[in-house]
Amino acid sequence: MAEAESSVKSKPRPIIRIGLFLISHSFLVSVVCCLAGVLTLLLLPALAKNTYISENALMPGSASPMLSTEDASDGNKFLNKILNWGSKTSSSDIEIPKVIAKHMLELDAEVNYHKFRPGSNKFNPLHFFSGPEAGIVQDNSSSYGVNTVGIVRAPRGDGKEAIVMVTPYNSVKITMGEALSLGVAYSVFSLLSRVTWLAKDIIWIAADAKHGEYAAVAAWLRDYHTLSVGDLKLHPDMCGANTLPVHKMTNVIGDSVSNGFRRAGTMAAALVIKVADSSNEFGRDVLNIYAEASNGQMPNLDLINIVNYLAVHGHGLQVRVEKIWSLIDSWWLKSLGELIEFLGQVAKSLNPRWKFGIPVSDYVEGSATLASSLYKQALGVPTGPHGAFRDYQIDSITMEISPKFPSSHRVQFLIRVGRLVEGVIRCVNNLLEKFHHSFFLYLLTSPSRFVSVGVYMIAFVLLIAPLPLVAASLYSDTPKSKLGEDKISSKSASSDESVSTFASWKWLSAAKTVLAVHLWGVIVTLLPYFISQIHNNSPSKNLLAWVALSAVSFIFMHTLSGSYPFLNRNQPTKTRMDSS
Repeated sequence: MAEAESSVKSKPRPIIRIGLFLISHSFLVSVVCCLAGVLTLLLLPALAKNTYISENALMPGSASPMLSTEDASDGNKFLNKILNWGSKTSSSDIEIPKVIAKHMLELDAEVNYHKFRPGSNKFNPLHFFSGPEAGIVQDNSSSYGVNTVGIVRAPRGDGKEAIVMVTPYNSVKITMGEALSLGVAYSVFSLLSRVTWLAKDIIWIAADAKHGEYAAVAAWLRDYHTLSVGDLKLHPDMCGANTLPVHKMTNVIGDSVSNGFRRAGTMAAALVIKVADSSNEFGRDVLNIYAEASNGQMPNLDLINIVNYLAVHGHGLQVRVEKIWSLIDSWWLKSLGELIEFLGQVAKSLNPRWKFGIPVSDYVEGSATLASSLYKQALGVPTGPHGAFRDYQIDSITMEISPKFPSSHRVQFLIRVGRLVEGVIRCVNNLLEKFHHSFFLYLLTSPSRFVSVGVYMIAFVLLIAPLPLVAASLYSDTPKSKLGEDKISSKSASSDESVSTFASWKWLSAAKTVLAVHLWGVIVTLLPYFISQIHNNSPSKNLLAWVALSAVSFIFMHTLSGSYPFLNRNQPTKTRMDSS
């Protein structure tokens, strides 16, 4: 009786049986998962939700704007002075910071110059393993950038928090758009120096972008968070250390321009204000929002939401985010959008509560925007100088306005954009803590629609599910192959000693594969550095060269790894079969 019970095998648990079934049919399951993952990815624009403001303390649009026509007129006069200095003098890289600092001092702001060395423009993948100072040129240079920084202390604050405005400009050859951005920032800065409701300090950085917008902002942030000798005095032996302008003002009350480094509190948010060329595509001003930072980091979604809400509902701006324009005219994407729209209509006829389909135009534009968001986050390269703030966990975006107005309506433009910036600063000023309520992981399909991490992770999981399944399937086949080898070895008991010798070297087969893969990874990582040495190459040519050389190196490493027969895992088996 006991022998009969012991002979009956106990059935495994259901989850184990399901796992064994999936492993035994790994190829079919892998194909199904990949197809389902691609289908889910194509459905993401239809599954996107409308954005909403999660933090109640922001209260966008709850207060009337205070920026007046007088503030905008002062900003217009300021930008005219900037343009005059930029066109008349050959030393505009020194005179323009002097003009900016002078006007900051007139507003009773604390002003200082920040002098920084230009960073290297050449790409070096080995800098990834170094500190933040690895990209700084260490040798002497005759060209330095000078950022002009002004700080307005909040009358209701304790100096522990701050909001940052950044206006990059080329001090060597300033453009009309850069002058307009300086005029907008000056108008807002002039207003904020007088208001009584301010609870956070305001920092205005006129970033000298002649060596790059990102480099100027990143250098200031690095010094802001690092106490250095430069905070106390300038080294006289530094190249160009005596070129900073000196102010001797008799009509200005307050401290003069400081060569030391002035600081405020912890930065709650940062806004990069840029004005692009005039927009001929739309009949009104266009606001482009750039949010992607390094390594695919995104700011809190609430920051984008308040900018979009105030721009659309408060000032009538056309808000856009980046998209891949080549997908707009794609016939297959339009056909897929028509199919999804038809399925949505069928679902709505069956149950009015089912809201699945979206119009074809919305689906195509959402797909193009989603593809751009995926590409930018996967690439890991910042889309603007705001990316430097995200490296320090500071929520920031770049607001690029493309105006459409004649030169006589410049004051009206300054009022509209200035009130938008004022509204965003007022919302952030209401916060009692940093942004944390809304999403940090999301994909945008439009300025007002997003795909949360809980939705797009479904497609991600479906696409990577075949990897562990195939690995488990290969592992489960290993005992069978070993069992076959044992049977063959038992039949040929008098095999040569070379068989055991080869068997002892069998582990090198896996080691050589791992080594080949790592060597190929090193080659692929170092290729961009050598490709960047080729002059007059466009980014598309560099990308094609990188892909082609990576493929050639892969074929070479694959051939090289299979050129040693004594390391082949199947060699012992063949030897045993020959001996039998």
